[in-house]
Amino acid sequence: MDWVVPDTDLKVRMGLQPIELPNVAGGSSILDTDALAAVTLNWQFSENVGATLMWGRPYNDNYTSVESGHGNDKTSYLDNIDLIALSVPLTFDGVELTPWVMYGLVGQNAYRGYDQGEGPTDLYARKMDQDDPGRRHAWTSAFWAGLPIQLSFLEPLNIEIDINYGFAESLGSMEAYKSGGVGPHFADTRREGWLVKALIEYQTDWGTPGLFGWYASGDDGNPGNGSERLPSIEAKGNFTSIMGDDNWGWGSNPDLYDRTLNYAGTWGIGLQLRDVSLVEDLSHTFRVAYWGGTNSPEMAVYASPIGWQEGVADGLYLTRNDGLLEFNLINRYEMYENMEINLELGYLANFVDQDTWKKGGSLVRAYEKQDAWKAQLIFAYTF
Repeated sequence: MDWVVPDTDLKVRMGLQPIELPNVAGGSSILDTDALAAVTLNWQFSENVGATLMWGRPYNDNYTSVESGHGNDKTSYLDNIDLIALSVPLTFDGVELTPWVMYGLVGQNAYRGYDQGEGPTDLYARKMDQDDPGRRHAWTSAFWAGLPIQLSFLEPLNIEIDINYGFAESLGSMEAYKSGGVGPHFADTRREGWLVKALIEYQTDWGTPGLFGWYASGDDGNPGNGSERLPSIEAKGNFTSIMGDDNWGWGSNPDLYDRTLNYAGTWGIGLQLRDVSLVEDLSHTFRVAYWGGTNSPEMAVYASPIGWQEGVADGLYLTRNDGLLEFNLINRYEMYENMEINLELGYLANFVDQDTWKKGGSLVRAYEKQDAWKAQLIFAYTF
């Protein structure tokens, strides 16, 4: 529901709504969701300065107590996450920037109602067992900050830079097993990391060539001091279309988004030719990008390529010895005003280091490294 406070310029939106934290250059690496229960307040102070305040609750009523029926039922007790975010968009001639901050309050049971591969997987990168003795606090805190900057005063040159930081307070300790089931060793669930993304494009009459890249902090090899990867709620990155969410992505399933679209613990660089059109109503985009890891190779004894062994799938997990080379070709044909035919072809060359991952547990050693490809044809009608 949208409404305006009478006799003011204050705009209010209430209910389930799409929420995307301010970003440029590759999408939001913190929060981008199609339906969040939230209240947003927006005020435009002048043509150059505005402000948006948001309260949202992405998770609630997900925990069923294991003590149900024993006189101590805590079903749905302290199982919510509350987020409060403030952004201040600043617009000047050829310069746009939107500093923002977000605080999160995490209940002690917020993750205990989910099994592997479900629910909010990115914040702590682990499975919170229902009888986990390491959960000591009723509430824990999380904090994020970002600064997206877009520079267009050098047209036709466009420059975008996005800086992100995130911190998730420790929920206590967890059990982490080394290869062969040795352990347990105790790991801290604290998580703190950062990410920088950038895009440079030059617009021409025949298309837009560009260079993009990113670098994120990674784990240092010591689980006892927590994770050094950027925490997130629902991350979506759109630099590429196989590992990323560009061009229809993998659909609207948030579990799939959480598995593949988090840049935490990775770095990358890519080239693209965007929106090249040689025939009317037909355009093409070609990309090539290299993905590398920033996590310590020593983490291979605790982790798997899709996340910690004792955790849920937390996006792509690459060490400094690993790499991927991705190719995308996207073709769009506007058949009618509201009708689009979309053909995407992609290939992913796998350079994950087998010697590094052979140090992992039996589940990891059972993996066979393969290249991947994707072919996707979509008929889309909008009205």
